[in-house]
Amino acid sequence: MGSDSGRRLNIDNINPHVRAAKYAVRGELAVKSEEYRIALAKGATDLPFKQVISANIGNPQQLDQKPITFFRQVLSILENPHLLDKPDVLVNELGYKPDVLERAKKLLKAVGSVGAYSASNGAPAIRQSVAEFLERRDGFPANWEDIYLSAGASSGVNTLLHIICKDSTSGVLVPIPQYPLYTASLSVLDAHCVPYYLEEHKNWGTDVSAIRAAYDKAVADGIDVRAIVIINPGNPTGASLPESDIRAVIDFAREKRLVVLADEVYQTNVFIGEFISFKRTLRLMQQESPGKYDSVELASLHSVSKGMVGECGHRGGYFELVGFDPHVQQEIYKFVSIMLCAPVIGQCLVDLMVNPPRPGDPSYEQYQAEYDAIYHGLHERATALHKAFEQMEGVECGVPQGSMYLFPTIKLPPKAAEAAAAEGRTPDEFYCMRLLEATGVCVVPGSGFGQKEGTLHFRTTFLAPGTEWVGSIVKFHKEFMDKYR
Repeated sequence: MGSDSGRRLNIDNINPHVRAAKYAVRGELAVKSEEYRIALAKGATDLPFKQVISANIGNPQQLDQKPITFFRQVLSILENPHLLDKPDVLVNELGYKPDVLERAKKLLKAVGSVGAYSASNGAPAIRQSVAEFLERRDGFPANWEDIYLSAGASSGVNTLLHIICKDSTSGVLVPIPQYPLYTASLSVLDAHCVPYYLEEHKNWGTDVSAIRAAYDKAVADGIDVRAIVIINPGNPTGASLPESDIRAVIDFAREKRLVVLADEVYQTNVFIGEFISFKRTLRLMQQESPGKYDSVELASLHSVSKGMVGECGHRGGYFELVGFDPHVQQEIYKFVSIMLCAPVIGQCLVDLMVNPPRPGDPSYEQYQAEYDAIYHGLHERATALHKAFEQMEGVECGVPQGSMYLFPTIKLPPKAAEAAAAEGRTPDEFYCMRLLEATGVCVVPGSGFGQKEGTLHFRTTFLAPGTEWVGSIVKFHKEFMDKYR
């Protein structure tokens, strides 16, 4: 469509920063997988697979993760409060426990109706609930007024980057490989992504010398580096940072006056090591060296989308601000006000996530059984997928550490690289496209997350149930390697 179509907008005159943004997890492969899904739903029989496996996004409930019963029972009452007129039916016939009704009443009191706007930064009672959770988690007090409820963590990231990035000289340090939300958002803001590489041979550890080198190079190039993003546990790598690394990052942030953005949405998805929050570590450092770290600005993000909750379609999350100037916080409040408020049902889910049934509560046993089953199921699937990768030629993959992903390295024959170049694709994109066409399994090429020059990877979730799809990847890989030898 040229500009001669009579339309005002064409591909050359829309916002160039939107055009420049890349978001691989929902890119070309994802679009093609949806086309296959529609074709199969319409009864297509000419495809070499019977179902599409969307291993490209961490979308747990699309891949058969069941919602937590307690959460959905409470939400059902919030959406239809008339159910409370028939408590006997709820309890005796539908299996709702008394604590479900109590929690629903409490939340209805806090929000009024889930169909009404809340305060721009979220319902105060729910923010208080988050503050109490943070205090239990970290052993340090949290102030509900520093907590902002958001439509998933992505919305919080968007808000914070809008505030941090002043103009096209602004830069933000981002780990590579990274979840492309950061590069895409900085692209739209016409700000600089300043990449620092994680160490694959050290289980994707964060190395402060790599951060320092990236910072120094950016500053030499005239970039005003203002913040550092840490994804802990990592996406796509699944690595949990040890306390020593967190301390080193906070020290560097203090030295260079960087805002720390701690993306902690996978904090319960940990198989190896333990999750240690940036907030707890900063408070410990402030305790040990009074006055030294008081100027450090930290924003920590969490979400209902991941973990054993997996409610990503409900768009709930929060961020907590520590050490921010009150005038800046007022501007953050104004920015979130422009979008009115986060979905109120999502806010209620945040409350349920941070304050689930406790031992002794009527719903506790079922909640804990469901939670544990999801956790162990994810660990088993991750282990099975990792075992499959270990037997594939030219594929290397660290043991599953956490999050919902594996990020294996693949070494492909030179002929595969030539065939990819002929299609104008990178070798990893070419491999992932052939994999989708042969098996219906959709993964994301490593180029979508960033990877060291000369290396190839792909990211896959381990959310899909069953082992058949894993077998189909192994079979495809062998045929692909034989074909391009």
